[in-house]
Order: sequence, then structure tokens, then C-alpha cells
Amino acid sequence: MLITSGLLLGAARPVTAAPSEEAPDCDEVACVALTFDDGPGKYTEALLDTLAEHDARATFYLLGSKVGDHSEEVRRMAEEGHAIGNHTWKHDDLTTLSHDRIRDDLARTDRAVAEVTGERPRSMRPPYGALDDTAREAIPHPMVLWDVDTLDWQHRDGDRMREIALDGVGDGSVILFHDIHETTVEAIPALLDDLTEGGYHFVTVSELFGDDLEPGTAHTDARSG
Repeated sequence: MLITSGLLLGAARPVTAAPSEEAPDCDEVACVALTFDDGPGKYTEALLDTLAEHDARATFYLLGSKVGDHSEEVRRMAEEGHAIGNHTWKHDDLTTLSHDRIRDDLARTDRAVAEVTGERPRSMRPPYGALDDTAREAIPHPMVLWDVDTLDWQHRDGDRMREIALDGVGDGSVILFHDIHETTVEAIPALLDDLTEGGYHFVTVSELFGDDLEPGTAHTDARSG
């Protein structure tokens, strides 16, 4: 199928986000981007429930190979104002692939998302954060990394995850989680309460970076200077 101007021809019309509070002005208040990698999965729906209860936007970096089996969750993400990013088709290390294979992999994932939401991902995250010159030249999206890695995939401990996030967070932070782990999803409500008490507002990566989110550029956080 042909993709034109961000839309997949022959697919449903782009989903319309449900009415929600206007995004905060991150020049005026402290903002963070909560990002979730490697899904969607069986815990994603519960995470979406939690985010809705806290009026929190997030960014989901999805594997294209999982989108078809979790199309309802993906459509809900878009409807509820979350951002969807490209995390490759099946988590291959892009530094091991040729220019053309990287392009094909990302395009395949873009199509999978667009078939569900009607719109392609606007940013991508390389698996493992791995980039080299070939990958940088091949990737057509803005690349979003992180400045706070909760290591939730490694320790599978919700209290530890919260501790790392709270110790590392700052205005403009991009925090890395994985919604494929039950321990992560179970710990998110308390972390959202902690961050809200600390004065933070939850926005998508596009809202956090604004016009600075440009193709071919890798970002870790939105701190000035």
C-alpha cells in the first residue's frame, strides 16, 4: 500500500483523540516524557487504564511485529492522545543491518501502525539505543533516546524502578520503561503520584521537544543548554 502525507491509503481515517485537557506549556511548567518500549503486550491495556486515571500522556515505542495482535490497544493509544513511535519490527540491533534493511524494517513498522491508526509514527527509538553512521543515515525519523533508564527489564522490581526514576528525573527528562513487564505496570500508579506531587506534568515526546524534534537528530532529553 502507498503512504502519502503520513496516511495509509485504503486504511481507516486517522483516529481522533478523545477530548482531554490541553497539553501543558513546558516552557512554563516542569514536564517529563514517560516512554514505554517493546510492546504492545498483555499488560498494555492495564497501563492505559492507569494513564487515563491520572490524565497522563505517554509515548509508546512499538514493535511492528506485535501491532496486529494488539490492534485494539494501539488504536486506544491514539484515541487517548498518546504518541506512538517506531521501535523496529522485531527489535533487531540496527548497527548490524545494512542501510536498505534498516529502511525496509522501519517502513514495515510504520505501515503496521498506520493500518491501525491511519497515521505513521512521528519518531523512532533504536533498540538498545544502538546507532552508527549507517543507521543515522538510513533512519528518516527523529530519534528519541532517554536520560533516565529505570532498568525495569533487568531487576523486575517495582520499588527499585520508582527509586531510579525519582532519583534521575528532572524537568525535560525522557524516562525509559517497558510495558511488557507486569512489575513495571503495577508500579506506575505510585510513580505517577510521586511525580505529580513533585510538580511534574506528563507529555508526549512531541510535546516535550516541540520544533526541536527533527528527522536525523538523536535526542536524550529536552533540557536547555
